[in-house]
Amino acid sequence: METTNKSLTEGNIYKSLLVFAIPFLVANFIQALYGAVDMAIVGWFGNSASISAVSIGTQVMQILNSLISGLTMGGTILIAQYFGAEKEKETVETISTMLTLFVLFAVGFTIFMLFLTTPFLKALKTPIEAFSGAKEYVMICSSGILFIFGYNGISAMLRGIGDSKSPMIFILVACITNIILDLILVGGFKLGPKGAAIATIASQGVSMFLAIFYLTKKDFIFKFRFKNFRIYKDKAKKLINLGIPVSLQETMLSLSFLFITAIINTLGVVPAAAVGIAGKFDMFAMLPAIAFSGAIASIAAQNIGANKPERARKALNASMLLSFLCSIGFFIWAQVSAESIMHMFKADAEVTLAGVQYMRTFSIDFMLVAFGFCQNGFLNGCGKTRFTMANGILASLLIRVPLAYVLSIYIPESLLGIGLAAPIATSISVIISFIYIRSGKWKHSCIE
Repeated sequence: METTNKSLTEGNIYKSLLVFAIPFLVANFIQALYGAVDMAIVGWFGNSASISAVSIGTQVMQILNSLISGLTMGGTILIAQYFGAEKEKETVETISTMLTLFVLFAVGFTIFMLFLTTPFLKALKTPIEAFSGAKEYVMICSSGILFIFGYNGISAMLRGIGDSKSPMIFILVACITNIILDLILVGGFKLGPKGAAIATIASQGVSMFLAIFYLTKKDFIFKFRFKNFRIYKDKAKKLINLGIPVSLQETMLSLSFLFITAIINTLGVVPAAAVGIAGKFDMFAMLPAIAFSGAIASIAAQNIGANKPERARKALNASMLLSFLCSIGFFIWAQVSAESIMHMFKADAEVTLAGVQYMRTFSIDFMLVAFGFCQNGFLNGCGKTRFTMANGILASLLIRVPLAYVLSIYIPESLLGIGLAAPIATSISVIISFIYIRSGKWKHSCIE
């Protein structure tokens, strides 16, 4: 493994995109696998209450992860723009400020979660038989929030300087560690949700410390010494202004999925099971778009910092094309053989029929997010995070959720309507972003 500071402001755009996006895609795949394996091992060795506890606990932690990932995006953007502008002093000061703020945020979020876990679980209507296990899971995971911030912060700064390979290696180590510890603690010691939580935070800790140890051995631009952890006010202000909107957008998106789940749950067990299974496939189908979104964010940020807006625009077009070519295969699969997707998860005939109906319309979104995610990544990289926040909240909370509710009433006999809400919302978001990009308001960097 080699950690390098890589400029994304020169060379072939398609090559830069692929070289950056492929490790990002693999890292996201590993992270998705991470959660799936966690749930599978608890299912093998536990009962339904344990599965429910881990599932609900994971939902709570996912909201927190959305907040953290948004804050780290602010770091990636600012670091990449300074790095693209070849301002090493400002790059190092930004890294120092980001990591120091993350330590403070981690302490604050830990205290917050320890006090509010019980109210959160009650608000989610956690079943009585799963409540203690879910509470145990969230409390233990919350004690490792520093590790979550640490890994994400280090990954953010590495991606900002053009390195997506190292974060992939670190998350791979975390995943392998998690599987081994799950088998020991959940399978061997029968600790259930508690064991799964310990395995999760321990693996995240291993990943963070491995990253710090590795970077201290290399000629990295930031030295992990206590005296270097400082907050520079101007950098802190920019980080917060960039990161908070992305964080709010990610959190609102997570909440919108919870609202959609609640709407579907009112239709009965069969629709809920069908959409739940389809959701597992959707998660993997959207990974290419997510990877190219992350890649274009770093590439756009470096090029905006280097005052090369036209190269950034060309990279956006390339990212949308590559993302679309990857995503269209999943769309064709869902249209031609949605039954095979449902059968992969051992769905019965009734659930399969409902799932096929849902996939027929929802799968249109696989192609649309190839444009929408890349536009968001591009605009985030340009520092226009307030615009992407407003557009994202509009699409998820003000269009998709109400539309899904209305269509569930007027087309109650199938899931075609609820499935259609997603592509309609994404289409509107894509059109709004396209108009904004055409305006040229994104061309000025946020470091000036």
